[in-house]
Amino acid sequence: MFCDGCGSAVQAGQAFCSRCGKQIVGPVISMQPRRGRVEEHVHLLSILWLAMSAFNSIGGVVLYIVANTLLAHLHEMGAPPEAPTGFLRPLLSVIAIFILTKAACGFLTGWGLMRHEPWARVMALVLSFISLFNVPFGTAIGVYTMWVLLPSQSQQEYDTLVETRAA
Repeated sequence: MFCDGCGSAVQAGQAFCSRCGKQIVGPVISMQPRRGRVEEHVHLLSILWLAMSAFNSIGGVVLYIVANTLLAHLHEMGAPPEAPTGFLRPLLSVIAIFILTKAACGFLTGWGLMRHEPWARVMALVLSFISLFNVPFGTAIGVYTMWVLLPSQSQQEYDTLVETRAA
């Protein structure tokens, strides 16, 4: 039961709100407490991280296959011998492995946020800073993640979610 003026808890039979002093008229209505900002957004955030990681993993696999098949046989297909393509294969392979590692971390982060794991908030914030350079979708998810999870009040609310999950 909550006051309709300030939202604080009210006992049955109480005539005035102990917090704001508003007179309680009529029957005291029982209602659910309002969900916090982090609780409202963390499920959507976890789904976005899972989806973004799926797209990143597809891109990483395609890049790795292109680097190790197409570029490995580039000179056989008629590329001029003086073309400096020797560095492209290892460079693109390293970039593909980095993208696949980031995708694996994103899958882990999405799963952790969905289950309210204690480490998932920090991991999501680290990945959000890295994703800012992945224009436009990574930037959008990175900014959204920081907006939801970065404020200090968000840390307290996420810790409360972790505690309720553990109980």
